[in-house]
Amino acid sequence: MGGINRRAQFIGVLGGTFDPPHYGHLVLAENARVQLGLQHVLFVPAGQPPHKPDQPVTSPDHRLEMVRAAIADHPAFELSRVDIDRRGPHYTVDMLAMLHRAWPEAQLFFLLGGDSLIQLPLWHDPVGIIRQARLAVMQRPGYVVDMDVLERAVPGITECLVWLDVPYLDISSSELRRRVRAGLPVRYLVPPAVEEYIRANSLYID
Repeated sequence: MGGINRRAQFIGVLGGTFDPPHYGHLVLAENARVQLGLQHVLFVPAGQPPHKPDQPVTSPDHRLEMVRAAIADHPAFELSRVDIDRRGPHYTVDMLAMLHRAWPEAQLFFLLGGDSLIQLPLWHDPVGIIRQARLAVMQRPGYVVDMDVLERAVPGITECLVWLDVPYLDISSSELRRRVRAGLPVRYLVPPAVEEYIRANSLYID
């Protein structure tokens, strides 16, 4: 977890498969950093996402290296192996607990989109998640969050939530993989270093 100051008070946590990482991830992280006054944003690649048990996922080594390449030029962005290096199941609540043990004085902000917020009651121990981190949420077009329904499903969530003003980039990792397989360009959708890594390692062409 690199050179992060363990006494930092505000740390963003952006989890995901990052298969591959793209500008949508980076825009969310940077806007959260500025709007919330975060000292650092941790990019936490998932081991095997529990909601995608049957979906093939690119090897952890490749995904780690792509994230490393994507964030290399930003001093406040940090790659975390905390989820990759532990045994499954890979639940968000357990990942946050590990981060809390590493930085007990920090306030964690878990970054996610409105589409994920709607699904949060279906996650493993959502109450445990909001006990350990505030939720910093990017609104997603087409997803209307009914906070009354959400509050009944996850009591206390309203007080733990902050909305972010983030430009919406309609980019998805699954669409990027499809484009690579089809021989279509991903330039301007992913950082140049990520595009170069995908090409050099022949990812997503099978």
